[in-house]
Amino acid sequence: MKKQLFVIAAGLTLVLGTGVAREVKDWRDLHRAHQHVKDGIKEMERARAANHFDMAGHGAKAEELLRQAEREIHESFEAARGEK
Repeated sequence: MKKQLFVIAAGLTLVLGTGVAREVKDWRDLHRAHQHVKDGIKEMERARAANHFDMAGHGAKAEELLRQAEREIHESFEAARGEK
């Protein structure tokens, strides 16, 4: 299970890093990054459930950090959209 969680976390890092690291050209790029993070939250929920939520608190912390990132990207999206 730890290997599976590691693979999921590594995949999320790659996807999120790629989505966020690219130059933001307009608010649509933020929207895509936002969607990637929301997908990551769903994957983390599945991973935690598959491990019976027993990850020594790390799974819950990772999920909360993803939710925090989701809120921040949403706010960035709204700010960028409002400036157009």
